[in-house]
Amino acid sequence: MLRWAAIIGQAITLLLVSQWLGFDVPLVGSAIVIGVALLVNIAISLTLPLDRRVSDAEAIAQLGFDIAQLALLLYLNGGIENPFAILFLAPVVTSATTLSKRVLATVAGLALISATCLMLWHEPIPWIPGVLFELPRVYEFGLLAGIVVGTSFTSLYAWRATLESRTMSAALSATEQRLAQEQKLSALGSLAAAAAHELGTPLATITVTAKEMTRELPEGPLSEDAALVLSQAQRCRAILEQLALRGDTPDLIHETLSLEDLLEEAAEGYIDRDRDLIVESHQDDGRLPIMIRRRPELLYALKNFTENAVDFAASRVELTARASRKTVSITIDDDGPGFDPLIRGRLGQPYVTTRSRGRSAGGLGLGVFIASTLVERTGGQVAFERSPLNGARIRCVWSTEALSV
Repeated sequence: MLRWAAIIGQAITLLLVSQWLGFDVPLVGSAIVIGVALLVNIAISLTLPLDRRVSDAEAIAQLGFDIAQLALLLYLNGGIENPFAILFLAPVVTSATTLSKRVLATVAGLALISATCLMLWHEPIPWIPGVLFELPRVYEFGLLAGIVVGTSFTSLYAWRATLESRTMSAALSATEQRLAQEQKLSALGSLAAAAAHELGTPLATITVTAKEMTRELPEGPLSEDAALVLSQAQRCRAILEQLALRGDTPDLIHETLSLEDLLEEAAEGYIDRDRDLIVESHQDDGRLPIMIRRRPELLYALKNFTENAVDFAASRVELTARASRKTVSITIDDDGPGFDPLIRGRLGQPYVTTRSRGRSAGGLGLGVFIASTLVERTGGQVAFERSPLNGARIRCVWSTEALSV
């Protein structure tokens, strides 16, 4: 698709320069170079499946062909003096964003070698008939330096941005995998209890039948087999009874919890730190405390926020939940250095430095981005504020319907 766009753009440019501006363009040679690219792209489209995964060797070959085709076209039309020499950046940036370092280095090297050769050898640039256009050699060196610096900086920027995007996606994927594993383990206990309940009846029937067979059959191989079936059925019943007694059956006690229980579970792993952890829960409308569904992603997010608060706090961390008829809010306060006011509006984004462990404000990093994303996926919103404890406050707000059972 990119090559089709390049071919069409090259053809339109040549027609405009020759017909509209009236410049003496080498149309025949340029048309041959563009025609070769046209034939190559048709051949690739017809002979190779478009949904395949391209190897490094093929990527180098295809992008190298694009560079060579552009270099030939520029050679016929003024070389590096041609303003369209900047298009050498396109294959390099494509390599930086999608391909390996080996491909990037090879393609960048080909582009820079081609640009250098075009500075030394090229046909005169098409210009107004009867007027000679020739740039000083030092200016041509400046054009070459501009292409080298532009290619290097642009490709490095694109590669770095792509790397950060991949890192962020990998972190989110790893978090989702961990949460999915926790959900599977939780579901496994429920499945075991359900299996113990459902298999009890058929096993009881097998046991009764095996007992009858052992009494009715005379001594011999068949009676021994019946006794074996009876003993194994009794063993299966004992195993299922143990599974049923493990307490993994889904019920309101294990599958739901109060807001205070939620906060205590989020803070449980950090009570041995040298910090005061205060947990409070309030119900504004005077009703019975609401019960919420146990959600691994919600616990993971709150644990992450609590861990950061404990890390940066001087001596005190407060976890407060407040529920009303319409909303549920959870705030996590600490008496640490707080958030930098200059970047508070960008907190929760990846790679934003928010806090430091010294006196100055500085950052939490990718963990806060993941935790904020998980809160949003549960239907909540996250805000970063100044705490009454003179430190940082993280406020999470949901609608009551989003959390309550």
